[in-house]
Amino acid sequence: MSSIFLVIFGLAGFSFGWFVYSKFIAGKIYQLDPNYVTPAHQINDGIDYVPTNKFVLWGSHFTAVAGAAPIAGPAIAVYWGWVPALLWVTFGSIFFAGVHDMGALWASNRHGAKSIGALSQSLIGKRASALFMVIIFLLLVLVNAVFATIIATDMVIFPSSVFPAWIAIPVAICIGFLIRKNFNLLLISAIGVGFLYFTIYIGSEMPLELPGDIFSLGPNGNWIILLFVYAGIASMLPVWMLLQPRDYINGAQLVLGLLVLYSAVLLTMPEVSAPAFNTVAEGTPPLFPILFVTIACGALSGFHGIVSSGTSSKQLDNEKDARFVGYLGALGEGSLALITIVAVTGSLYAVDGAAWNAIYTGFSSGPGQAGFIEGGASLISEGWGFSVNFSQTMLAVMVVLFAGTTMDAGLRLQRYIVQEWGNIYDIKALKNNYISTLLAIAACLILAFGVSNGQYPGDGGMLIWPVFGATNQILASMTLLVISVYLIKLGRPARYILAPMTFILLLALWASCWYVIRHFQTGSWVLVIIEVAVIVTTIFILLEAWSVLSKLKSDPASKGAATSNE
Repeated sequence: MSSIFLVIFGLAGFSFGWFVYSKFIAGKIYQLDPNYVTPAHQINDGIDYVPTNKFVLWGSHFTAVAGAAPIAGPAIAVYWGWVPALLWVTFGSIFFAGVHDMGALWASNRHGAKSIGALSQSLIGKRASALFMVIIFLLLVLVNAVFATIIATDMVIFPSSVFPAWIAIPVAICIGFLIRKNFNLLLISAIGVGFLYFTIYIGSEMPLELPGDIFSLGPNGNWIILLFVYAGIASMLPVWMLLQPRDYINGAQLVLGLLVLYSAVLLTMPEVSAPAFNTVAEGTPPLFPILFVTIACGALSGFHGIVSSGTSSKQLDNEKDARFVGYLGALGEGSLALITIVAVTGSLYAVDGAAWNAIYTGFSSGPGQAGFIEGGASLISEGWGFSVNFSQTMLAVMVVLFAGTTMDAGLRLQRYIVQEWGNIYDIKALKNNYISTLLAIAACLILAFGVSNGQYPGDGGMLIWPVFGATNQILASMTLLVISVYLIKLGRPARYILAPMTFILLLALWASCWYVIRHFQTGSWVLVIIEVAVIVTTIFILLEAWSVLSKLKSDPASKGAATSNE
């Protein structure tokens, strides 16, 4: 069967989601009001609260949420076969991710652009908010640790990505200063993207490696240390100086990369070489529930709720833009997950089923994001005539830059949480920028090096990944729970939110318990502690929410009286 049918199925589903389902949710459930004065206009401080054109905001939001996860997750999950991965990415984006992201943006917008953690305090209570912060902090530790291992692995496997990935930093800083000086945005965008692709060509001809074992941790471990040194510095810089221009350039690169990849599928029409349902090896994690936490971003992601409520809601020009920014942003990430499935299952990557099975020898021994880079490069090279080396470098840089941007934002958010704890418990040291950043980095390094397959320092990415996925999905279910409580308080139907919330919560808790047992048996105590902490915290949040809903049930008159501008 041709891979084009996978593309048609996925894009047709996304079209239904955008043109039909999102309109229904936006109009009938969330009831987006174009006349509502958003916090961006109410406050408009020119720093965080800035009314932003919906196309510009979509680009910023999409770039913030689209990291390496929608590439790595599907590239791992196709081991069970391409059908389960395709179905979850497609229907997850339509009925889960889009509803989740738009809902978090809308609910935050109606409460002074509060973050999802602060929003839980308004709707459920202070204890729920405190527990939310624990889950968010642990998720960010997992995100930063696993993305650092992903970047390090890519830089070791594809040394041609090193030069363009690091040169992108001064390029972004220059663009940030030029934007501040009000230079022509289109001109500097064209120059910036053009220069980035020029460095990709240079990198493909001039691969770089570290000059020796700097920290005596091997190439992967050395890169992990250097990445956290960079991320720590970047997280303390003003957002306009590096984070925003990096997002901007990465967004342009991603859109261009997706256009190249999808058009390459049309030009090559590769056959699907992977099995629809794979006969997995004994001891492989079960399809249910592990598929739904292996593919998190690209089908549903709690991290999106942090971005939607933390930054994007402060820039919403018109409440109706929540559909365009939130729902379409989720579909954009779904499209990246979809092309990843095609790239790692198409015949240009593996000539036939036997060859594909030789590549995907096991759940934890498949190529992961490297499969996307190699498979996608084959598509681009065959379809567009670029060299395989240049094509691989282009996609490797895409993965590295997006994972790096996520680390920048993730470490910054970790620092905020540590400082917030300092304010809550009046611990002066925790309020300090440098101390809070160092503590955040220390937590990530303990995880990155404390979990290992025993091959080399920093090789535990595949062990961390499912724990990150399960925590991510639990946070997504908690975000959907907060949205549901808000809808019930407003007297509106919440079943379209409660249904996906219940589904993903049960599967995520099931997966977490499964991994607790496995990691207990293997002695992975760091992961056991994180998983148990998340499970216990989630149960307490559920009890708090149940208490609130029980009071609403006993006092029906309180429904519809919820404030919508706190």
